[in-house]
Amino acid sequence: MIEDLLPPGAYAVETFDDSDADEQLPQLESTLVAGAAPGRRREFTTARLTARRALARAGLPVVPIPTGEFGEPRWPPGVIGSITHCAGYRAAAVAPAGSVPVLGIDAEPDLPLPSGVLEAITRPAELARLRALDRAAPGRAPWGRLLFSAKESAYKAWFPLGRRRLDFVEADADIGADGSFRVMLRVRGPLLNGERVTGFTGRWATRGGLLLTAASAVVTAPRETHASPRRDHQDHQDHHDHQDPKIRQIRQIQQS
Repeated sequence: MIEDLLPPGAYAVETFDDSDADEQLPQLESTLVAGAAPGRRREFTTARLTARRALARAGLPVVPIPTGEFGEPRWPPGVIGSITHCAGYRAAAVAPAGSVPVLGIDAEPDLPLPSGVLEAITRPAELARLRALDRAAPGRAPWGRLLFSAKESAYKAWFPLGRRRLDFVEADADIGADGSFRVMLRVRGPLLNGERVTGFTGRWATRGGLLLTAASAVVTAPRETHASPRRDHQDHQDHHDHQDPKIRQIRQIQQS
C-alpha cells in the first residue's frame, strides 16, 4: 500500500503481522533489543526483516541495519531509507541515494489523536487549516492524526540531512484534500546539493484502517551568500529554552 505513495526509484515492503519474528537476527541487530520486552523484540525483528527485503527488492546491499544515536536506522552507504510500524503493520522503504532526494514514511491507525495531543503539536495556523479541511471533507480522515503522521514522515526525511531531532512545532504542516501534503521548516534547514532545504512534500492515503504518509521531495531556496552557523545554533537554543515539556513527551520517533 505504501509503495503507491513513493516516487519511481523507491521500493517498499510491508507486512501485517509478526509471523517471521522468530527468525534469527544478525548479532549487530539482536544486541539492540537483547533486554527488550518480547513484544518490542518481535516488532523490531519484523521491521528489520522487512527492511532487508526492501533492500533486496531494490537490488541494494542486503546487510544488517544497526541503530544510530537517536534511534534512527543506519543504512548502508549509497542507500536512503525509512522504517515505520504501528499496531498490525510494519513497512520499510528504500532507494539508491540520488534516485530520490529524501525518504520518510509513517503509518498510524485511522483514528483521532488522544485528547490534548493535537494542541501540543500544532500552531494556530495549522489548527485553522485542519478546521477548514474538516468542513470541506468531513469524515474523510482524522485530520489531526494525519497531520501528526505527515510531520513524522517529514522528520524522517529531515534527520539524515539535519542530524538532530526536529520538534513538532519547528515545522508547519499543510494537508491537501487531494492526497498531498507539505511540511515547511520553521528553523533554518540544511543544505542539499548547494540549496537550502526549507521543507518537504509528500503524499498520503487512508487504507485498511491505516493512515499512510510518505515524504519524498524537498522544497529548497538558493544557498545564502553569507550563511551564519552561529545563528543556526542560537535559533535552535532559543527554541529549546522555551519548549513545552509536553512536546518532548509526545515525540515518538517510529524509526526503530
